[in-house]
Amino acid sequence: MRTAAALASVTYAAGVHAAEAAPSPFANDALLARLIEESLAARPELKQAEALVRAERERIPQAGALPDPVLSLGIQNDGFSEIMIGKMETSYYQVMLSQGIPWPGKLGLRTDVAQLAASQAEARLRRARLSAEADVRRTYLGLILVRERLALLDRLESIWQTSSGVARSRYEAGEGVQSDVLRSQLEVNRIRARRWALQAEERNALQALNRLRAHPVDDPIATTAKLGGVATPEVQPLEAALADARDRSPELALARLGVDRAETQTRLARQELFPDLSATAGVMPRGGLGPMWQAGLSLSLPVWAYRKQTKAIAESEARAGAEAQGARAIDQILRLRVAERRAALQALVDTVRLYRQGLLVESQATAESTLAQYRVGKVTFASVLEANAGFIGDEEGFLLALAEALRIEFAAAEVTLDPVGIGGIGGGMGGASVPGAGAAASGMGAGPAAAGAPAAGSSSAAQSMSSM
Repeated sequence: MRTAAALASVTYAAGVHAAEAAPSPFANDALLARLIEESLAARPELKQAEALVRAERERIPQAGALPDPVLSLGIQNDGFSEIMIGKMETSYYQVMLSQGIPWPGKLGLRTDVAQLAASQAEARLRRARLSAEADVRRTYLGLILVRERLALLDRLESIWQTSSGVARSRYEAGEGVQSDVLRSQLEVNRIRARRWALQAEERNALQALNRLRAHPVDDPIATTAKLGGVATPEVQPLEAALADARDRSPELALARLGVDRAETQTRLARQELFPDLSATAGVMPRGGLGPMWQAGLSLSLPVWAYRKQTKAIAESEARAGAEAQGARAIDQILRLRVAERRAALQALVDTVRLYRQGLLVESQATAESTLAQYRVGKVTFASVLEANAGFIGDEEGFLLALAEALRIEFAAAEVTLDPVGIGGIGGGMGGASVPGAGAAASGMGAGPAAAGAPAAGSSSAAQSMSSM
């Protein structure tokens, strides 16, 4: 009877080891490792889950224990006028002990049910740990990303300062128009406004990270990691990724344990058709007369089995069927999420590869060439606007795509069942479709949530950056 519980425990332990062995981005980042360690030690959600595991483990020996024996004390006396013990043979004190004995097999099945409940609590703890680690990784990535976007904004401001100087020189020499100077100064001021929004986003990420490790929210965290130095995640074959997710998914482990528990509960319900026993032994002292004793064995009669035990069996069988269907549903959702993550990751990896294989270099060369041509009057200032915004947009689009790929890696390591959403493919501080049209032509965008533009480097890529 205990084979199911033991097998479930072994299966769950194998999943835990597989999860611990799973690779993750920033694997060599000492700061991230310290932040995760601090968070795991401080999160009240983890402490709550650990306490529930301890509580469920304490129920295991209770489930396998015999019922408490019953001690009965009494007196039997002839007449009401005086105590007749020692005078009448039928008068005596009574000391009796009764012990309930469940039908063979019931205690073992009850222990199995309790063990499976403890394994389910351990699966919930594993989910809490995976989610806690993923929370830190995502927030840390967000902090790094926003700081790199601030640095990118500084580069954009420098570019616009240079462009503004060229526009002013051409205007003073009578070769340009005043609107070029005014527009360049307008873009510089817009950048300053966007910096404030990014700085607020940086504070939010810092405060969230400090909350996760139970530190004062404004504690500084000095980061040195750079997204550009992180290797592009690898796309696993679908079946390998699915097998890994099935091994490590706490939800699937919880569902499978639920099936085992319901089936064990069904076997226990069938055992309840058999009567429990009760052994009784007693002694009756009679004073000066010789003592009497008695021993007996009684059993319960399941005369109401049709309304009780058989209904309990039907209930347990129905619950077992429901648990089996629930496990099938979770397995289907898990398969879907793995396929979604893999497809999204493949698109992001291809995008990052495109950036790294020359798009960023080409975009920078285009911006520099356009500014040089503007110096000698061969192109309009609108072309400079578009080229500058396109170059910085491609730089940020690269960061957003890589960050989104890492988020999907984090979700895979977390084995989450949440839907996959892609932001950051091709989006960035790009140029507007009409050169110089609105703030989109010059600035930083709304980030991963807004970044859904087509291929990076195209003139429409800038639209995702307009609200940053």
